[in-house]
Amino acid sequence: MASWVLSAMDLACQKAQRTLFEGVSLVVSQGSWLHIEGGNGCGKTSLLRILCGLSPAARGHVRWASPDLAPPEGLPPATYASPDRSVLHYIGHALGLKPDLSATENLCLDAQASGLALSPEEAVQALAAQGLKSRAHLPVRVLSQGQRQGVALARLRTSPARLWVLDEPLVGLDTQATAIARSLLQSHVDAGGAIVMTSHHDVGLQGPGERFQLGAMARAA
Repeated sequence: MASWVLSAMDLACQKAQRTLFEGVSLVVSQGSWLHIEGGNGCGKTSLLRILCGLSPAARGHVRWASPDLAPPEGLPPATYASPDRSVLHYIGHALGLKPDLSATENLCLDAQASGLALSPEEAVQALAAQGLKSRAHLPVRVLSQGQRQGVALARLRTSPARLWVLDEPLVGLDTQATAIARSLLQSHVDAGGAIVMTSHHDVGLQGPGERFQLGAMARAA
């Protein structure tokens, strides 16, 4: 099994004929985290979408290591052409929730999209772990922004993916929900998972990891 889960080389991003960033190279290993920082408009969200295979890079390439195949000695790890839900779980600003479905139904639907069987009872357990048991059967449209963020984070508890890519995972959370979210992220890293995230908050993750300042000719490897 590869010791890394994500590798990017010489990435560049252009929007409306303007270069947001270039020269971005990075490697994310199992059991580690990468906190991407930078001012508004520098391309943090664009970089995450490129790392997830959701947007093309103007230059460079991204590889996602296969979790199952060990390479022959001396050869590079087997890689995916694009990541599926067993490899990578992405939570962006839009959260990807269905507003007219309950929080429980959203978790079950998300699991189904990942090819998993998740019972309503298991979904409620995941929501309870995020402090949302009393909101489990309410439609998402009536929840606060912070509660919706908590529902999105609860999906991580049922995800098989080793790599979590998170755009501002703590936004809108109150003090208690922030502590729960930090514990969830730390547990994932401690269990050998990997996290790439942006955040204006100090997430406070421990263990192997680094802060990555996005800018021209950036590198983290």
